[in-house]
Amino acid sequence: MRDGDESDRLVERHGADTVVAALAPLLSPERSARIESVLDSRLVGLTLVIENLYDPHNGAAALRSLEGIGLGTAHVIEGSGPFRASPAVTIGCEKWVELHHHADVASARAALAGMTLCAAVPGAGATVDDLPPLEPCALVVGNEHEGLTDEAVAACSRTIEIPMFGFTRSFNLSVAVALLLARLAERRRRALGRPGDLPPEVRAKWRARWYAQSIRGAGEIIDRHVSNLTHGDRVPGDPRGRNAPISRRY
Repeated sequence: MRDGDESDRLVERHGADTVVAALAPLLSPERSARIESVLDSRLVGLTLVIENLYDPHNGAAALRSLEGIGLGTAHVIEGSGPFRASPAVTIGCEKWVELHHHADVASARAALAGMTLCAAVPGAGATVDDLPPLEPCALVVGNEHEGLTDEAVAACSRTIEIPMFGFTRSFNLSVAVALLLARLAERRRRALGRPGDLPPEVRAKWRARWYAQSIRGAGEIIDRHVSNLTHGDRVPGDPRGRNAPISRRY
């Protein structure tokens, strides 16, 4: 199951092209350019799986790092309880990431069919640099106290560790996630020869969703746009209808 919001429902109801056509005139050129730049760099051939998170601050920090690095999706396995991420730490980054929830390891593995599951475990004997950079990869990490369950490790076809050279024997979960994902993303981008790997249909869907998240009252604006197209009563220069106030978030 994936987190949903009003922007998803708008895209599903009206289609990505209609959402963009309705909202594009209300976005500043700077905001539109920013969205395109982020879409250019988004990676979906690399994702994160967190099993049985304990600390919501660590979960939030992991999501924030993931989004900042340019990944578009994350998965959480909630075998020991619901995933929670502290809003004070995410600072809204979860809006820009597809977060998928799974009740157990088996459902997560099924949802990630076609990707190599790679467990981060101490003593693995291999590192990120041993992974094929073009192979779609799901990095699987456990919680702060117990690490990954045996079932989760068994579901992974590869294991890696972070080399450590000091007296400290482990990193904080969110730090480990940031270190691993940053290196994985760097290697994937270099191998691709471009910053992102979004398929055109995913890019169109996410553009529409982000437009809707950037405009207050997007639902009403899109409804007016569709009504205007249907009834032919659009006012020139106003994609939303007569006398509708402009409402921008950015």
